[in-house]
Amino acid sequence: MFSHQLYNVLHIIGIVLVMSALGGAAAHAAAGQGRGATRTLLAVFHGVGAFVLLVSGFGMLARIGGMQEAFPGWVWVKLAIWVTVAGALMIPFRRPGLWRPFLLALPLVAALAAYMAIYKPF
Repeated sequence: MFSHQLYNVLHIIGIVLVMSALGGAAAHAAAGQGRGATRTLLAVFHGVGAFVLLVSGFGMLARIGGMQEAFPGWVWVKLAIWVTVAGALMIPFRRPGLWRPFLLALPLVAALAAYMAIYKPF
């Protein structure tokens, strides 16, 4: 089993990959570009980042003892955020006109996830 610090670093790397891919997808849609190598690279970054986020998140949860009987409420919120972010890559590609609100929502989603992880309100 790895240390909590290593899981934390991996989690941050996953966040950077996912948020970079989502921001890049919004910029790609804003530029009006279609399919191509850029879109494929964004999808790879997004997929790898989402996987690293999930694995490192559960690794940290195991290290802090949060995997006893039932998950706390804040973990369910984090899982809902993860599912939302994992499926969000298709939004700017399928609805290019929504790139602006999509781009503005990214920091809010990240802030909610950080709040849940830091303060564990429930």
